[in-house]
This record gives sequence, C-alpha cells and structure tokens, in this order.
Amino acid sequence: MIRTIFAATVALSLAGLAPVYAEPAVVMAPGGAGGGYDAMARLPFDAMNKEGIFTDGASFTNKGGAGGTIGLAEFVSSNTGNDNAVMSMGVIIVGGILMNNSPVTLDDVTPLVRLTNDTGVVAVATDSPIKTVEDLVAAMKADLGAVAIGGGSAGGVDHIVMALIAKENGLEPAKLNYIPYDSGAEVVTALGGGALTVAVSGVSEFKAMADAGRIRIIAVTSEGRVDGIDAPSLKEAGLNVVVGNWRGIVGAKDMSPEGRQVWLDRFAKMHDSAAWKDTLAKQGWEDAYLSGDEFVAFLETEKVRIGEILKESGLVK
Repeated sequence: MIRTIFAATVALSLAGLAPVYAEPAVVMAPGGAGGGYDAMARLPFDAMNKEGIFTDGASFTNKGGAGGTIGLAEFVSSNTGNDNAVMSMGVIIVGGILMNNSPVTLDDVTPLVRLTNDTGVVAVATDSPIKTVEDLVAAMKADLGAVAIGGGSAGGVDHIVMALIAKENGLEPAKLNYIPYDSGAEVVTALGGGALTVAVSGVSEFKAMADAGRIRIIAVTSEGRVDGIDAPSLKEAGLNVVVGNWRGIVGAKDMSPEGRQVWLDRFAKMHDSAAWKDTLAKQGWEDAYLSGDEFVAFLETEKVRIGEILKESGLVK
C-alpha cells in the first residue's frame, strides 16, 4: 500500500511538472535562418544542453518579417499558456511593433531574460569608393535617395542608426532609401552584388564577413572602438550616435508563475556556465544579463526610449 501511494504521488508530481521538465521546448525565432534572432534562439539551448541544464531538446521555427511582428503574432496565437514555449527577441522587435502598428505587442508575452548586447557596424563593399564615415555622409548629402541602405527590419536598430546619422547631418530620416532584409547574410550578398551602397548589422553577423574579406567595416556604433575591428566609432568620427542591439528571451502569454521560475532558474545557471561564456566570446556578444522583474522594468523604459527615437527621426508619427 505504501509503495502504491508513493508511486501515485510521484506520478502526479511528474505529471504536474511535465510541461516544463519533460518535453522538448517550442522555440520561435522571429527572423530568418542565420540571423541574430536565429542565433539567440538556438545558442542558449546549445549551452544548456552542454552543461546538462536542459537536455530535453527543442523544436525551432523561423518566421521573419515586419520587424519580427509576424513571428511574434504566430508565437502568441499558437502557444498561449504553454510553459514550454519561448521566443528570442530584442530591441528590433520593439521598433517593429511601432513601425507596423502591430496589434500583438510585448504585453502579450512573458519577459524572461535579456542576455546580450551586439554592437552595430556600418559596412560597405570592399571595392566601394566610400572609405570613411565622412565619405558616407558626403554621399548622403549629395543625393540621399541614391544611397541604398541595407539592414534588418524597418524601424529596427539598423534603421535607427542610419536615421540618427541622417538627423545629425540635417537630413530627413524619413527620406532614407532603407531596404530591410531578413538576415545579415542576405544583406552581405546584396552589398557585394552592388544592390546596396552601405549596410548596417551587428558585430556578431558582420565581423566574420569582414575578416573573410567580403565587406569592409567603416564604423562601429559603440562609445569607443571594438577590439579586432580597425574602424572608429561613429562618435569618434564626429557623430553623436551610440546604439546597441540587445537581445533576450520571452515566454508564452499566460505562462504560469511556476513555469516562468523554472526558465529563470535555467537561464541563471546557463549565464554562469563556461559554455555560455564561450558562446559570448565566439559570437562577439557583450554580456547584458537582466532577469525577471529587472528585465520587465527595462522593457517598459525601452518601449518609451525607442518610441521617442522613432518619432524624433520621423519614422513614426
């Protein structure tokens, strides 16, 4: 009898924990394969698996477009109440929601952690006549519409970088010839093929391309220079433009408090692990860890900040 009661109790306990302990995770990356959101979706799970923190596996879905809001909408509609569903996201989706007037917002998910910051870079083709930031500004002043700019989603951090450069030089950001792409790899291909004059992305996506000789970086968007990149910051080049591309993870809408805590514990262990530190170094990501309520508070201020930048730049009304 005692054995039977004990077995039943264990079975009930395991059943209650099944959604967050004994099933593969459902993971959405609201961007194209090979892009920043794709890496942010997959690499934390690689690190957790290596460290034995979460070894139940995961199914990944890529759904890019409209600043990440298409993937966000699918994630919310398909996973409400699912304690085992998470999505990568970041500052780009904050702007994408505003630019696309999305009916689904970050109020419809459960914020978990901010994990990284990715310094932006401004790059040109290796044979481009544009060699410096000054050359780029001169080309923009000569004919703003003729400067084809490639980057991530409209209203995202890449777009914001170029909007601020334009604004600093008395040009109208709303008249930028900005062409959004789903991934950094697509941007590099377009840049090399002559379809773009200049491109913006993160260090994690563009540094390897520059090291391979496929593109040339002319500036970074951090306060100062970045190790391993022979280019000034925009601020060093005389422009008051400092922008970072942070990324993190959110859970499904109506995730239970217990499920949320399980994921917060997992990410806390992952953040302290050797595998994650190796990932940060390999990707060129800066550690920007914020967890739980701190991340919630950060998101609220970030929504206001990005909204103000987009309005001041003329990208939203």
